[in-house]
Amino acid sequence: MFSFFKKKPSPPNAVEPTPAAPAVAAPAPVIESKPIPKDTPAVPAESANASWWRKPFGGGADKHTEVVPATQDFVAAPEPTAKPQADNSRQSWMERLKAGLRKTGSSIATVFTGTQINDALYEELEDALLMADTGVKATQHLLEDLKRRVKDTKTTEPAAVKALLADALTDLLKPLEKQLTIGEHQPTVVMVAGVNGAGKTTSIGKLTKHLADSDQTVLLAAADTFRAAAREQLGVWANRNTVEIISQEGGDPAAVSFDAVSAGKARKKDVVLVDTAGRLPTQLHLMEELRKIKRVVNKADGTAPHEVLLVIDGNTGQNALAQVRAFDDALQLTGLIVTKLDGTAKGGVLAAIAQERPIPVYFIGVGEKIEDLETFSAREFSQALLS
Repeated sequence: MFSFFKKKPSPPNAVEPTPAAPAVAAPAPVIESKPIPKDTPAVPAESANASWWRKPFGGGADKHTEVVPATQDFVAAPEPTAKPQADNSRQSWMERLKAGLRKTGSSIATVFTGTQINDALYEELEDALLMADTGVKATQHLLEDLKRRVKDTKTTEPAAVKALLADALTDLLKPLEKQLTIGEHQPTVVMVAGVNGAGKTTSIGKLTKHLADSDQTVLLAAADTFRAAAREQLGVWANRNTVEIISQEGGDPAAVSFDAVSAGKARKKDVVLVDTAGRLPTQLHLMEELRKIKRVVNKADGTAPHEVLLVIDGNTGQNALAQVRAFDDALQLTGLIVTKLDGTAKGGVLAAIAQERPIPVYFIGVGEKIEDLETFSAREFSQALLS
């Protein structure tokens, strides 16, 4: 199976634990955060057996939350069934990626159907790249690089120029390649942001599935407390993947995030995924709420968040680049998840991001299924776009 992320290697001579016997999957335990009386004594969050913690933020000693333990013990997910070999899996992904990028690539590929390499070809290519939302700066960079490659290789056939463009695009996108690393911290706290409709919660669910399949223990934080049904949507993914979830109906997103990170530390989870509320970058007061969540997560764990990801919709083109700028300025992003690249003619936005704000792209998605979210490869993307 293709590795979906990098895991920190085990120390030498480490003894692998004996896997638990498969059990029947049960509904995900929901750990509800809710107020408790002021005079209730506090229990240190550091205790591995603590069932609730005192929050050191939000107005002083009278602010408490209760984390109610699950009504039943956590049930281990069944052992995953045999997976196809990595080569077959990746080949299948490439076919889906090509199909997803067809609308973007078709207008670019038609440029190379002529018989001459001349100014008209380059002008037509420039128009096609701009229509694909590659952006002015990235388009100029690619054209200059392509002309140099054509001259250096003495290429005379337009069809061969397409392969040189794929090389130029690969080199431009190469800095975006990076894999998510799990294991350097326990738990690895991943804060996920994005505007409503970008596919944020669905991407978290898909990522949870891949992590769980790779024997990583995951705790979800339903900190998107403003959007109707967001809590329930994340709960569905928790049930599917048999992982725990911490939520609070109508509560403070920062409080839920704090409780989740504290619980993740006490329960020795591998990963805590924090689903934050959708924000438009123009809603400055709501963007400040995201900054608050990040600060509060750091109070729960002085090294967290370890990753701050932004989910962007590939259909939005240059607007996606504007979102990257705004969220990066507010949160200092560490990575991107680009969704919905299928069915769009604006897939060139990755080139614009690479040119203007080269934040690593951890994953790209071309559909709604679990397997439609995969790690980003500059070479694969370029080949699929121009196939």
